Amino acid sequence: MELGMIGLGKMGGFMAERLVRGGHRVVGYDRDAAVVRKVGEKGIGGANTLEALIAGLKAPRAIWLMVPAGAPVDQTIDLLTPHLTPGDTIIDGGNSYYKDDVRRGAALAAKGLNFVDCGTSGGVWGLTEGYSMMVGGDADVVRRLAPIFQTLAPGPETGWGRVGPMGAGHFVKMVHNGIEYGIMEAYAEGLDLLQHKTEFGLDLLQISKIWQFGSVIRSWLLDLTVDALTKNPTLQGIGGYVTDSGEGRWTVIEGVELGVALPVISSSLDMRFRSQNPEPFANKLLAMMRHEFGGHAVKTAAEK
Repeated sequence: MELGMIGLGKMGGFMAERLVRGGHRVVGYDRDAAVVRKVGEKGIGGANTLEALIAGLKAPRAIWLMVPAGAPVDQTIDLLTPHLTPGDTIIDGGNSYYKDDVRRGAALAAKGLNFVDCGTSGGVWGLTEGYSMMVGGDADVVRRLAPIFQTLAPGPETGWGRVGPMGAGHFVKMVHNGIEYGIMEAYAEGLDLLQHKTEFGLDLLQISKIWQFGSVIRSWLLDLTVDALTKNPTLQGIGGYVTDSGEGRWTVIEGVELGVALPVISSSLDMRFRSQNPEPFANKLLAMMRHEFGGHAVKTAAEK
């Protein structure tokens, strides 16, 4: 098949490369012309403008977006649509909010254009391992695009599937990332507890390697933890600031709106928020309240 790929960063570039390896023709565009030239060395056609990308594809076209969620997706769609023709399909493979998918899909349908939302997981490992893809959209449109998903996935029939109508793909990916938050937090807390049991002299790398085989908590995230500890056993020089990319927040909000309890995911999100503030006002206030009612000592920032 032919595919246009907009956004050739690590994910987009690797996905385009995997598709070319699988026999598809890909025309890529990125705002950074140097990136376009670099991917050209891997057999990916380059376009210096969106108009050139569209002109380089035969109708009905399929154009995959790998751009940041929010306004950049809307802006890219607005730039594309005047040059597309009925029957063309836009696929959003980023981390968009599912409610935005529904809005965008309805607007494009009014112009005779198709929209598919594809929650994509795999990161920088997807080039060799394949990508997990949760696809939302019209069944016939997804079926027509199946060769693309089959090539990107770990196997033609594994690691991908149409999970529902427009919006369903990113909704499932949102929950996937919420689960990821919880699993990562559990590993981090458990290893932190082991690290604090100093009298046993525990080796976190050794223990993590033991857990990789036969343990009920073995996983790819544990494998990546082993990789990280192998490179830096004490995490020397690593700051304790943990970002949140949005999906965890959306998952928790959805739980509130649907009345579904999400204590683990909510707690893991709270921990990320706390990590982003090195001097939480709440902690200072707690110290002062203890001082007010019990005369307990208050440490200055320098005494911590």
